[in-house]
Amino acid sequence: MNTVKVVVHGKDPLAHSAICAHLGSRAGVEVISEDRRDRPDVAVVAHDRMTVEVSSSLRRLKAALGVPVVLVVGEISRTDLLVAVECNVVAVLPRTSATGDRVADAVLTAASGGGVLPSNMLGELLKQLERVQREVLSPRGLHTSGLTPREIDVLRLMSDGLDTAEIAAKLCFSERAVKRVVFGVTNRLNLRNRPHAVAYALRNGVI
Repeated sequence: MNTVKVVVHGKDPLAHSAICAHLGSRAGVEVISEDRRDRPDVAVVAHDRMTVEVSSSLRRLKAALGVPVVLVVGEISRTDLLVAVECNVVAVLPRTSATGDRVADAVLTAASGGGVLPSNMLGELLKQLERVQREVLSPRGLHTSGLTPREIDVLRLMSDGLDTAEIAAKLCFSERAVKRVVFGVTNRLNLRNRPHAVAYALRNGVI
């Protein structure tokens, strides 16, 4: 098992020290300093509540490191939760229940590509995503993947092995229209070719 390198951010020196001590004593976890040149695998950020300053800090962290973040926080609103998720936060732990073991477990989960959210926060996040789909994306004919329903239909048939003529016949399009759809997807999303477009749709769970 590879050692998970963790960097810890937080203004409260006591909380910072406690988190570093707990993580440093956990097998398979190494706490590294912020000025180390090697890139961490996970960042832990601890604050009393989400503020504009904390949100800005998370955005800078995402731009600089691009690693998953475990957020230990006292208070977080529905809107702040969505902002946090946009900033690579994959685990949220309320400070009142953030024991050393829970923080360490969240770090290992984040490093393996997973996430941790209390059930009430997960429910709020799902409601927020549904609201974005209903009020923002759907009226514009978009999906959370960035694909339109027409593009999804074409990519689904491409994944079944159909060629341009067969797709056109299935969807009652012209072959030129199918080619325009494929070109639009690959150009807009910077995808290299048709297989890359199908792989993108598969990864986003739309086909």
